[in-house]
Amino acid sequence: MPFAIYVLGLTIFSMTTSEFMVAGMIDSLSKEFGVSVSAVGYLISGYAGAMVIGGPVLTVGLLNIPKKKALLALVTFFLIGQSLGALAWSYESMMVARIITGVASSAGFGVSLSICAGLVGPESRGRAASIVIGGLMVATVIGLPAATLIEQAFGWRTSFWVVVVLVLLSGIATQWLIPASPKPEPISLRGELAAFNNRSLWAAYATSSLIIGATFAAFSYFSPILTEVTGFAPTMVPFLLSLYGMATVIGNIITGRLADRYAMKILAGGLLLLTAGLITFALGAHNNVITIIAVIVIGIVGVPMNPAMATRVMRSAGTGPLVNTVHTSVITFGVMAGSMIGGLTISGGYGLVSPLWVGSLFGVLGLLSLLPYVREISQNESKSTKHRKYLNEDNKVVCSKT
Repeated sequence: MPFAIYVLGLTIFSMTTSEFMVAGMIDSLSKEFGVSVSAVGYLISGYAGAMVIGGPVLTVGLLNIPKKKALLALVTFFLIGQSLGALAWSYESMMVARIITGVASSAGFGVSLSICAGLVGPESRGRAASIVIGGLMVATVIGLPAATLIEQAFGWRTSFWVVVVLVLLSGIATQWLIPASPKPEPISLRGELAAFNNRSLWAAYATSSLIIGATFAAFSYFSPILTEVTGFAPTMVPFLLSLYGMATVIGNIITGRLADRYAMKILAGGLLLLTAGLITFALGAHNNVITIIAVIVIGIVGVPMNPAMATRVMRSAGTGPLVNTVHTSVITFGVMAGSMIGGLTISGGYGLVSPLWVGSLFGVLGLLSLLPYVREISQNESKSTKHRKYLNEDNKVVCSKT
């Protein structure tokens, strides 16, 4: 792998740490701005909403700019938003900062994947994508805990400034180590949107959204399930979440190695394991051993299917930044949908285990979303069989004539 791929992974790590870090400083921000805990939660929703809507819009504005320059522009835009967050004087100014960074992060994700696809051959794109996406995994394992520790020791503003420094370093590394991108041929918006007139692409988007929705319907409520249903002590929760995080890193390494050759098999097998893990967790949430095994399984096969998801999207519609940015938005929508529906079932009185059943339903729907691919394979095999039959008949005729 070219070293530039790891630079892109650092960029994603820095931006994703910014996305997650608010979850570790909710109490501090609530006291700082004099708002409720739920209002601070909206800062996370605002970031995610900006990724879903704003990222593709910003990407459209950058279509005719060389990809390296586009990424540097997005890093600069992100730095402005993150610095505003570190200086925030009110809840409203912090919300503006979160929207800016959310938009830049979504577009940055799409452009980074597009750049990484151009740095390697088609046979290595899945592995390269796994390294870039690995920045997201490492952010959950290292970035979020580190930001929380810094916040506890030095205050939340220091955590924000540390991310500013990380993003600045990734921007400098991008300037020095990522090769210059050629100026693209003039791209019309209509031409770029033509890539979306593709059933295979939308099927791939649907699968990605459902995989992440299934995972986050469960992950979003791990803490209360582990303590109030399974009965773990609160002090065990960080350890169990770290175990989940390590499982995602290991899973990402495995799928990254295999995604180029077995993307669809990874998605099908991964969805089966994910759904089985969620159902097992829901049925055995009162058992410590079953819970730990389920958490590990969900970690290995949930989010780590990202490289296979990215490979499928790029094979369906190419490596354009808009296609990849919309994929990021679709994934983020899955996060929002899974978390929200899981929360609604708890609020509706169905119990803390209900989000696990929501995740299981998402997993089943994800498997159903693969049916168009299965049908296409069956049709191709049928055509191939008929073709071989015709060849055999021709051979028989030739032999008889001879």
